[in-house]
Amino acid sequence: MKRNKGSALVYIVWGYIIWSLVPVIIAVIYSFNDGRSRTVWQGFSLRWWFTDPYASVFYNPETRNAIINSLILAFVTLLVVTPLGITLAIGSQRIRGRGSNVVQGLTSAPLITPEIVVGAALLITFTRLFTAVPLGFAAQLLGNVTFSLASVVVIVRARLVSIGPSFEEAARDLGATRWQALRFVLLPMLWPSVMASLVVVFATVIDDFVITSFLSSGVNSETVPLRIYSSVKGGATPALNALATLLVLASFTVLIIGLLGLSTWRKRHGEQGGLRAALADVTQIES
Repeated sequence: MKRNKGSALVYIVWGYIIWSLVPVIIAVIYSFNDGRSRTVWQGFSLRWWFTDPYASVFYNPETRNAIINSLILAFVTLLVVTPLGITLAIGSQRIRGRGSNVVQGLTSAPLITPEIVVGAALLITFTRLFTAVPLGFAAQLLGNVTFSLASVVVIVRARLVSIGPSFEEAARDLGATRWQALRFVLLPMLWPSVMASLVVVFATVIDDFVITSFLSSGVNSETVPLRIYSSVKGGATPALNALATLLVLASFTVLIIGLLGLSTWRKRHGEQGGLRAALADVTQIES
């Protein structure tokens, strides 16, 4: 009986994987279609990737601009959100008293707020209150930082809960200052959560449509999701599939890099190995 239940769970897992990946695989395959149809296969070709001088992804200036805008927006958001999210997570975790639960709940609020509400609210904010921030890249950056910051806070704070305060206390007992304990003990042990945060934020920002569209100023700030949406309305070709494929490849590339970075960290240190190395650094500094 238990074996049958286990087999059923395996079938459910594989069913979910197939249901999730098959549409993506079909879309990727039709990006290499020789004809203009996105549903009828007419032979293999790189027409919509490179060879068509007018409609291929890398020849079309509007498409290239959307790709560049998406990558810049995603990477700049990473640079802003990651250190800010780590700081907020550590700070909210160290608050004691009745206000600690309130602070932790508020820092996680954007996760449960509908994205369309956040986008509409930010549009009103930038057009009515903070008019010095123009719509376009600046507003899109602030909007994505606002929305994705909670993800970093939650991920890092979960890691902080699993680590506990004992490691920092051990470093302080060895003579480290509060800053040294944070730098040489806590931050290295947060590395797995930092890698996870990078992957989540990049995947969230690069394929974001709602907030980015609300805060867009036109073609100059158009990203890949906005380009895909406008192409669907205007009569899509397999170039749209190629553009969507690039979006998928970018997300999977960052995911693989994150997994490799996490695997390398664990092979070199491990949970306790990382602690021993950090405490050794503290001891050397104090001596």
